[in-house]
Amino acid sequence: MNAAEQRKRLFDFITNFVIWLCECASFAFLWYKNYGRVFWVRGNYAIIMMYGLFIFFVTKSVNGYNSSYMRVSDRIISHLIAIVTSGVIGYIFICIAVRDYVPVWPNACMALVQFAFALLWLLLMGALQVRLFPPRRIALIYGSYPPERFLSKLRDKADKYEVALVLDIRDGMEKVTESITQFEGVVLYDLPAEERNELMKYCYKASLRAYVVPKISDILLEGSERLYLIDTPLYLSKNTGLGPDERFVKRLADIVISLLGIVIASPFMLIIAICVKCYDRGPVFYKQTRLTRDGKTFSMLKFRSMTVDAEEDGAQLATKEDSRITPVGRVIRNIHFDELPQLFNVLKGDMSMVGPRPERPEIFAAYEKTIPEFPFRLRVKAGMTGYAQVYGRYNTAPIDKLKLDLTYIQEYSYWLDIKLLLLTVRLIFLKEYAEGVDPEDPKNR
Repeated sequence: MNAAEQRKRLFDFITNFVIWLCECASFAFLWYKNYGRVFWVRGNYAIIMMYGLFIFFVTKSVNGYNSSYMRVSDRIISHLIAIVTSGVIGYIFICIAVRDYVPVWPNACMALVQFAFALLWLLLMGALQVRLFPPRRIALIYGSYPPERFLSKLRDKADKYEVALVLDIRDGMEKVTESITQFEGVVLYDLPAEERNELMKYCYKASLRAYVVPKISDILLEGSERLYLIDTPLYLSKNTGLGPDERFVKRLADIVISLLGIVIASPFMLIIAICVKCYDRGPVFYKQTRLTRDGKTFSMLKFRSMTVDAEEDGAQLATKEDSRITPVGRVIRNIHFDELPQLFNVLKGDMSMVGPRPERPEIFAAYEKTIPEFPFRLRVKAGMTGYAQVYGRYNTAPIDKLKLDLTYIQEYSYWLDIKLLLLTVRLIFLKEYAEGVDPEDPKNR
């Protein structure tokens, strides 16, 4: 690790540590001022440390500490999610500790102080980081497929990365290896297996960062179990999806969360229903046939966000600036509230809270023609949110959606579901996650 990288890591550590210290100090002030007589001195220390550990792990889970690729605005939203979550859990714990209901306003004031400090500190340190640490200069090496779409995504991260060189692997391995040594990293984009393996070994030998775009087989291998049957490493890929115990716990969680969600969201759903009905007197809800686990179909509920005759010419994805979207629909689509009725689909068992986004059979069939592996995502029940919904966008290419969904299936855990549910809150604040597809992009036709 060079000196510049060490300085950047120290900068990130100080940035995150100061926020965490402020959060712990504010909770300690709240606790000692209001409830410090409940326990002895060591007990008070233990309570404060438990809160510190909890908010640390929640913030880390929602990527609040990650400055390597997260924008400052994303990190601010992640800290807000962590502060609210920790505040709610902290309030419940305080009520249990004192064996009585306590006023909620001290916790609310603490959360406001924590968020105000995090907001100002992250904005200040974000501006300072741009001045102190220039974007990382990287080279991109591609194979058979042109990298223009991928390059456009990297250019959106211009504050983090500068693609200074683009090379075709067909120019020869010798030219490629000679050219990349002057850069801080190299991106391996859709390369043939043999060339990619050789370049990965070369980067390891040269201590050069390698950003690898995975193939579907790579993602399938990620969920494998390591076996030590003999003195040769073995990976076991069971390829069965979720086990019976996982399905049971997931279904139980779906029932509890969907019921709670329906109760909390009912005022919003009532307001949206009135607005949709008053705009053009058309139906409030819109039913679509979608696919879920094992290719089964179900009728998915949504608030109608388009004109009544939006699909008289057949099924089609929404595009940027789609004229079929009503003014009411544009608002509820931007904040994803058009999907709230799907809580009833979850309660019924058609969907899960977390899983691959359910596709329409017609669109699924079109994707399957060009991506034979697309049915792999049907190993689990479709979800309201999921890996592709959180880390991708509405206009993410189908092959990339498939890779994200497979990552969820292969890395599934109960904690991953909780993490994705927390991260879903971010989508309300981020408009680009609701943008329609680009009709000029051949990958979306």
